[in-house]
Amino acid sequence: MRRRLANGYEIDDDRERVDVEAVHRFLVEEAYWVQGRSREVIEGLVRTSTRVVAAYASDGSLVGFARVVSDGVNVAWLGDVFVLAPHRVRGLGTEIVREAVEDPGLRDVHWYLNTRDAHGLYRRFGFEPADPGRTMVRPRRSRSP
Repeated sequence: MRRRLANGYEIDDDRERVDVEAVHRFLVEEAYWVQGRSREVIEGLVRTSTRVVAAYASDGSLVGFARVVSDGVNVAWLGDVFVLAPHRVRGLGTEIVREAVEDPGLRDVHWYLNTRDAHGLYRRFGFEPADPGRTMVRPRRSRSP
């Protein structure tokens, strides 16, 4: 899938086109949810996620990103969603999320995401706060030396 947007932007789900260095740079320098992920880990996540969706400027540079992990039948998780600051407020985040969650193969599964912000964006696509009495998490185990 490759779709043109206004102002020369486009959305694409070709994982081979993803600039892993740009994704890594944003995630480790600006994202609150990615503490200490190496470039190699992020490259692996881009390559093995069920789907990636990225936004590109007219010069071909990556300006937004999201990835999906799913069993393809019952559940999907949306994560690492971002748009670079100079390209925000142009609807790119909306288009990235739309492309991810409205994919015909995944639109009817139970979706999850973790976020501290952008709740309004996600509400547009049917996300709502989770039941805190039901959702549990198993944090990553610390690695022994």
